[in-house]
Amino acid sequence: MDIQALLKALPHRFPFMMIDRIIEIDGDNSAIGIKNVTINEPQFQGHFPDAPVMPGVLMIEGMAQTAGAICVNSTDGAAPKLVYFMTIDKVKFRKPVGPGDVVEYHVRKLKKRANMWWYEATAIVGGTKVAEAELSAMLVNA
Repeated sequence: MDIQALLKALPHRFPFMMIDRIIEIDGDNSAIGIKNVTINEPQFQGHFPDAPVMPGVLMIEGMAQTAGAICVNSTDGAAPKLVYFMTIDKVKFRKPVGPGDVVEYHVRKLKKRANMWWYEATAIVGGTKVAEAELSAMLVNA
């Protein structure tokens, strides 16, 4: 999914679009999303000007948006859907991320029941795990 397909699938827009493309998607099972982190992003004006670090919550959002792309992909173009995240558990931030980094969000479905989904997600930069979490979400009609 390139950015145009993502903009059709997800409601997020600048400055809150936290993935640039999906490089791999396996039905409703897994996906890999990519975020190219640049110094031009608004969060770096205050976090932190002299030593910019991507806020951890924005990495979680990137994981969630990648998971959202999996949910929406599973609907095969049916009625428009929204993904609401319910829980975020077992979050760990292992290394800082900053301008120039390319973050890969690896998201895998753990289980699905009715309109509820559970995922495990990992953020990777240059082959190194920088963050991880478990997420749950609900898919609803838009």
